[in-house]
Amino acid sequence: MESSKDSSQPLTSDPLSMLCKSDFQNAKSRLLDECTRDGSLDWNGKPAVKRKTGGWKSGMLLLVNEGLATLAFTGVEVNMVLFSKSVLRQTNAESANTFSNWMGSVYMFSLFGAFLSDSYLGRYLTCVIFQVILTIGLIALSLTTQAFMLQPKGCGRIGGLCDAHSPAETAMFYLSIYLIALGNGGAEPALATFGADQFDEEEPEEKQAKTAFLSYFYVALNLGSLISETLLVYIETMGEYVVAFWISTLCGFIALVAVVSGSFRYRHFKPSGNPISRFAQVLVASIRKIKLQVPSNGDGLYEDYSRDDIGTRRIYHTSEFKFLDRASIKTPDDGENLNPWRLCTITQVEEVKCVLRLIPIWLCTILSSVVFIQMISLFVEQGAAMNRKISHFHIPPASMTVFDIVSTSIFIICYDKLILPIYVKITKRKPNPPSELQRMGIGLAIATVAIITAGVVEHHRLKYASEGPKETSSLSIFWQTPQYVLVGIAEAFTYVAQWEFFAAQVPDKLKSIGLGLSMCSSAMGSYTSSIILSVVMKITSKDGKPGWVPANLNDGHLDRFFFLCAGLTALNLVLFVSCAKKYKNIVVERRDEGREME
Repeated sequence: MESSKDSSQPLTSDPLSMLCKSDFQNAKSRLLDECTRDGSLDWNGKPAVKRKTGGWKSGMLLLVNEGLATLAFTGVEVNMVLFSKSVLRQTNAESANTFSNWMGSVYMFSLFGAFLSDSYLGRYLTCVIFQVILTIGLIALSLTTQAFMLQPKGCGRIGGLCDAHSPAETAMFYLSIYLIALGNGGAEPALATFGADQFDEEEPEEKQAKTAFLSYFYVALNLGSLISETLLVYIETMGEYVVAFWISTLCGFIALVAVVSGSFRYRHFKPSGNPISRFAQVLVASIRKIKLQVPSNGDGLYEDYSRDDIGTRRIYHTSEFKFLDRASIKTPDDGENLNPWRLCTITQVEEVKCVLRLIPIWLCTILSSVVFIQMISLFVEQGAAMNRKISHFHIPPASMTVFDIVSTSIFIICYDKLILPIYVKITKRKPNPPSELQRMGIGLAIATVAIITAGVVEHHRLKYASEGPKETSSLSIFWQTPQYVLVGIAEAFTYVAQWEFFAAQVPDKLKSIGLGLSMCSSAMGSYTSSIILSVVMKITSKDGKPGWVPANLNDGHLDRFFFLCAGLTALNLVLFVSCAKKYKNIVVERRDEGREME
């Protein structure tokens, strides 16, 4: 009887069992505290431990990788037009088309790489695979150039033409540069997102570090470009393309070694599968239930709390785009075996809403990119028509972009330590920095001032045009310095904030695609700029007039075109502010909240 009585007592009444259970709960709590809260995983697919993974040790490797990879790519990009003209014997129009088509493919490949990264490969594997392709392309270009492109020896300098090449040799050249485009474009958005993954945004300190990482990522990109646009551009201008390309190849290889060397320290997120099918499921399910009444405030909508999607946080319901909420209404017809084409979770519906909310902001970033495109093209043409002589040395007009790169890098580095404290002191506000959207707006305003400054300089240059040679002005090229500096500061505000915004406002499953869209806006801005310029020239060159932007800028009115772009940028700023005021940030659950609910 006594033994029977003992066996019938609840297990929890045993003090020893209670103690064991308490120790187990405490151990579990300590384990959760040691792991990241954003659901990131380690190399073995287990929850990432904070002290063993991620952080600045991993982040620095990726910053080094970005700087060297950018140096390698820009070393090929910086003089592609000159190479096409002197080595491939192309005309101005042909070489411009070669360059524009090649650069356009880089941005298209960035979307392709972002899609593979989020859907199937994961960010780490995407970075490694595409940077291997980049290195192979650089090796192929270096060998091709050394073997048969530069014939006779010494050709390739400005004004020096090389021998004609066979179709097979030309095909080898194009194959190598498009491998480079694929490697660089495919890896870029995945690399930026992978770097941000190394910091847990649900930890206050790491959240600040994550924001700083994206800023330093842009600095690393600029420093790599700076070296290419000063050292490598000079080597290539002297016709030493082989030397420059092998330097780029070495940098690309070291960049690959840097990213692979930290393999066991990185934090990872699992790829989530094809997002197109997830989006289509929401649309189909909402159409199937179009006759149902949408519940107010999201009451009763379906969310699967039984699943444990490690690395993915659930998104809270929002009131926008209510017609999509029907996809989350559970009916008796759905049955026990749930069909994702009939019933979707709240999180899946909110993923679609997030993308829809981003579209107006993304469209505004396209037009804002027009200003930065002018710096690459028309600013350089303006500089070529100015006095570039210092003693016996002629300044290459493209080298003035150094002021843009330096001002961008210095501003980003000084932003947290110097500029923000001054901002707080002047505004007498609490240390609450401007949001991503506010910084993007500030950048657009500064960009407008930059393009107006360029117009004023051009107007001033035209007054001095008659004092110099036929196609140049006696006005010094250094008058361009303010417009380049202002564009650099505008970039620091706009692009860094834009990266942070798209990285933060897209669902966990679409981080790389978000950054891919952000980078793709530059390509769309380039196409928009070309359309605007074509329309302006068609209108202003009627009746035999030279137009605003003729071959000889002294016969035109480039200043008017700059003022037109400034007006469009100001209009875009107004539209952006309107969209930004209406925008609602994504709200995701914390990982510990998800555990409590389960």
